[in-house]
Amino acid sequence: MFLQFFIWGAWYATGGNYMKSHGMTNVIYLAYTASSIGSIVSPFFLGAIADRFFPVQKVLGVMHILSGIFVFCATFFAEGNFISVPLFLVFLLLHMLCYMPTVSLSTATAFHLLKNKEKEFPLIRVFGTLGWITAGILVSYLLHADSTAWPMRISGIGGILMGLYSFTLPYIPPPGTGKKFSFRDVIGVDAFRKLQSRTFIIFIIGLLLISVPFATYFTYVPLYIRTAGIADPGFKMTFGQMSEILFLLLLPWFFSKFGIKWVMLTGMLAWTLRYAVFAIAAPQGIAWMILFGILLHGACYDFVYVASQVYIDKKAGADIRAQAQGMFVFIAYGVGQGLGAVAAGFIFNHIMGNENSLAQWQIFWIIPLLFAAIVSLLFLFGFKEKAKIDSQESMINP
Repeated sequence: MFLQFFIWGAWYATGGNYMKSHGMTNVIYLAYTASSIGSIVSPFFLGAIADRFFPVQKVLGVMHILSGIFVFCATFFAEGNFISVPLFLVFLLLHMLCYMPTVSLSTATAFHLLKNKEKEFPLIRVFGTLGWITAGILVSYLLHADSTAWPMRISGIGGILMGLYSFTLPYIPPPGTGKKFSFRDVIGVDAFRKLQSRTFIIFIIGLLLISVPFATYFTYVPLYIRTAGIADPGFKMTFGQMSEILFLLLLPWFFSKFGIKWVMLTGMLAWTLRYAVFAIAAPQGIAWMILFGILLHGACYDFVYVASQVYIDKKAGADIRAQAQGMFVFIAYGVGQGLGAVAAGFIFNHIMGNENSLAQWQIFWIIPLLFAAIVSLLFLFGFKEKAKIDSQESMINP
């Protein structure tokens, strides 16, 4: 988990400022759309392969090595003697096509090995948060490299190391060995079949919709921080991951006390509050308010995304575990954040133009604020789940 998220955290919070410093401001959103395309194209296919033919650790190893090579090489097309913005974006896309499936496969590996998922998984997942924090401290605070190629190259090195390490992970036999391979496996029909419940459909819709404003965060907050005159944006972004540690440790208690509905709703409201704070702080660039909005990331991410992973795993079962986690990546990181990144790019380019004033940033943040508020209200009145996750045997029933 530490290496898994170190790779992602090394460049994801600095990519926007790097592209801006190399004259690619208008296509920043395309770089972040790459992760969504990777989430849509790859996880179901690789989930089906991992479920049927190959041990998960071997799939992780190969995909991480390839992803590391691609992100390391991407920067050669953004600077130097052979500058090509299309090739830079293509290599980032290839990186994400290989990397994004590993998010669901590493989670499936953890769930396979743990006995009490609700209590133990947050403690394991916290090391992923520590990996992201470590990467941010290294590239932004220690190296001051937010606008350089170092974050992506460090990410590439981390990916290759993670690939080699993956081959040493515990053996996870393909749970679907012997089953006939078909197109339905590739597109994850077995996982989507879980959507037959009305409650689960509403849950999925809520997850999809709240992922739309999520895309605005990593794509444009680092630029916002720099515009406000706050130093080392990548490092400041790690404050959000630091707060994740606290909320990850609190998550099992919230699950047992309040259930999935109120955990998810708390996360959605945290998104609403965050963008409200950003909008209020924008005209004067109030640093403490901006940092407070970043610190809300723990509730925003853990109470929506980590909680969703646990909930989906309880619904899926061991036979389609990898496909089910692939479904989560497809919906949240893929379709939801993909739509959000494209929308955010259109809004940013339309509102900002060639300017980058704090007054314009206020207008920009109001849009995801309103969207998150509407999603929260729809989820509050539409989702009727009342059962709580309080033991490894307790299946959440619609």
